[in-house]
Amino acid sequence: MSVPTEEQALANAARLLERAELELTNLPLMERLEGIADSWLNMAVQLRERERV
Repeated sequence: MSVPTEEQALANAARLLERAELELTNLPLMERLEGIADSWLNMAVQLRERERV
């Protein structure tokens, strides 16, 4: 499995956040999707920092 690019990580986060917005009646799922999106955002930040070095 290859390491995703920063753009792919951001796209995954955006997709998950869009899905979370649809889960207004299922708060646990909404929170879980937001948590996974946060992980993708953190990965995007790490990938950006790695490129700077």
